[in-house]
Amino acid sequence: MDIVLLFPGQGSQKPGMASDLAAAYPAAREVLDTVDKALGSPLSALMADGPEDELTLTHNAQPALLAHGAAAWAVLRDRIRPFVRAAAGHSLGEFTAYHAAGAIGLGAAAQLVRRRGELMYESGVARPGAMAAVLGEPNRPIEEICRQASSEAGEVVPANYNCPGQLVISGEVGGVERAMVLVKEAGAKRAVRLNVSGAFHSPLMAVASEGLGSALDVANVRDPEFPVYSNVTAEPVVNGERAKALLLEQLTSPVRWTDEIKALATRFPEALYLEVGPGTVLAGLVKKIAPGLRVLPCGTPADIDQILQQVA
Repeated sequence: MDIVLLFPGQGSQKPGMASDLAAAYPAAREVLDTVDKALGSPLSALMADGPEDELTLTHNAQPALLAHGAAAWAVLRDRIRPFVRAAAGHSLGEFTAYHAAGAIGLGAAAQLVRRRGELMYESGVARPGAMAAVLGEPNRPIEEICRQASSEAGEVVPANYNCPGQLVISGEVGGVERAMVLVKEAGAKRAVRLNVSGAFHSPLMAVASEGLGSALDVANVRDPEFPVYSNVTAEPVVNGERAKALLLEQLTSPVRWTDEIKALATRFPEALYLEVGPGTVLAGLVKKIAPGLRVLPCGTPADIDQILQQVA
């Protein structure tokens, strides 16, 4: 059986995350303890008990999602590693994918994504921006709409190509608001402002590039043990230096999730896809992109029991 790992990004965090894993499996508890130690703060307590508004802060949500994904992977790794053919992660989740592929150690990955979250928040303060979800298919290309809005009201770009009928735009507040009007005029069902601290995956994040580049430079990023598909190129990455370059470029580039899943579906059409971490956001997107793929959640002890039955 072939397996492909998928790791969620920001938005999937919630109080209580990974608590049941830690209670059920020593390997999961060890992951959370290691992350706490690496960060020098009790992130696992925040993951368990909240408050939600503090957990949702970018510099907390990112290492929390990494910790949950890494905890679930630690429990399953010895049983399913021989079957894993590739991995992918949505935005922050791409860092978790590289950890699962053996390219980044757990403590180093936790410190790296904590720094990434801090830098992204600081960029949002230095260059305030906005993001909005566009639901439904506009009758004009989103790139064309963003160019018009940019020329009329402020820079805005596509930030997340999540699935057919769902994408996200990001940029200066005026540009995003103008683009929201234009997409509705072009036939989109809705355009909804997102509650975020900055214009992620847009040129406004360039303020964070130097800091993230420095953090990646000192990180020991090895060649992954299996290919990790890139948000930037939608292509498999097997080289550590290439991984570092693309993780930096990802900061200011759109997440091409639709293209990634299409590429994976073409290469591994019969594989079992596992969403490793909290929630089922990615499973929902995958079903809209490639309905024939089998996707199972992998974030709770019950999920893990089901998966082990599949690979027994």
